[in-house]
Amino acid sequence: MTCGGAFTKGGLAAFGPDSLAPIRMKVQTMAHVVIAGAGIVGVSSAIWLQRAGHEVTLVDRMDGALRTSYGNAGVLAAGAILPVPVPGLARKLPKMLLSRDEPLFLQWRYLPRLLPFLLKYLSFARADHVAHSARALSYLLSDSHAQHQSLAKGTGAERFISDEDFCFGYATEASYLADAPGRTLRRAHGYEIEALDGAAYGARDPLYSTQFAKVVCYKNSGRISDPGAYLAALLAHFQAEGGTVLAAQIDDIEVQDGIYKALITDQGPVAGDHIVLAMGAWSGKMAKKLGIKRLALESERGYHIELHNPSAMPKAPMMVAAGKFVVTPMEGRIRCAGVVEFASTEAPAQAGPLEFIKRQIAALFPELSYDHMSEWMGRRPATTDSLPLIGPTRAIGNGHVAFGHQHVGLTAGPKTGRLIADMVSNHPNNADLSAFDPARYQASS
Repeated sequence: MTCGGAFTKGGLAAFGPDSLAPIRMKVQTMAHVVIAGAGIVGVSSAIWLQRAGHEVTLVDRMDGALRTSYGNAGVLAAGAILPVPVPGLARKLPKMLLSRDEPLFLQWRYLPRLLPFLLKYLSFARADHVAHSARALSYLLSDSHAQHQSLAKGTGAERFISDEDFCFGYATEASYLADAPGRTLRRAHGYEIEALDGAAYGARDPLYSTQFAKVVCYKNSGRISDPGAYLAALLAHFQAEGGTVLAAQIDDIEVQDGIYKALITDQGPVAGDHIVLAMGAWSGKMAKKLGIKRLALESERGYHIELHNPSAMPKAPMMVAAGKFVVTPMEGRIRCAGVVEFASTEAPAQAGPLEFIKRQIAALFPELSYDHMSEWMGRRPATTDSLPLIGPTRAIGNGHVAFGHQHVGLTAGPKTGRLIADMVSNHPNNADLSAFDPARYQASS
């Protein structure tokens, strides 16, 4: 797996700092590309395709706060290269599901439908797959801050991006030592890590004066100060540059003789030369229409609580290791985001995960005051192997997919968009992208 280097001639998926400038590439034949889904992956794909000279139409329900891209933790987690299923998870699962003080939730009536996915998901909790995922994701995530800067350069979205550490706070020395294998793996992939005593970090950030025994800071990460406003600014730029946005419910994909013909919506059909499927957790049904018939895609739901006008602000994003949630400074508020809940995509938000986060906040910040609290729930698209699908579909000659990013959709969105633009434009890329190949979920011929 290639983790860096210069891009091949004519390619958009660049990795060196000079090649990250937003450029317009000439394509031999300008195509009309239809993108299903206007989250960060879809919008990034739209902008890079537009810069490559294509005509682009984005189709989405445009339901704002319901998008996962709206409510994520706002962290550019360049070092998030470990999958959720790791060795030993299966043993811990019963206790985690039965305890109200663990960050894992399940709507039990959903278990019969979830079980086949869950068994396959847990089958990847192996050391060899963790190493495989780390190699693949380090390529996709390691330069995420530069990729966001390049995507947003010259747009109203630039102001939301900052270069900050992503820190992990450990309440005990034992919990810090338990995470040592993950730090070793990240260092092996070139990540710069700083470990501090809790008191030393507390001197930097008084909000965490006594909470942690150890704090680990991952350098060269980043933060988006308002993910919803950031996405809206990127979308506005796409439209200002001539892109089309259609607010519509996507119902089906019309395919004839192995070729995409039109996206079927409640506003009528949307024809095009290429289709890019980027609907996040809602991609499963449409992916089957593009020949990806062995895919099991589940909604791994996450929640956030926001504290508005707090009496103090943290200096940088902090993963609270004990509760597996992230505390991020936002514009005028603190966002506390995390947990994993397996439930139907369409099921309403549940009280359990929200109450869990509220208890964690109260324990972490007993002296913090704020004006009011707001709540949100979103849906992460989870694949059984915890890796996204990025690339062309073999069964449909003009079909591409870009979904399944699980916890790293915001982080990986711009680079995924570059890769999609390269692929649609037939620009070569010298990186090994086989880990993301949709063919791994396509029906055997």
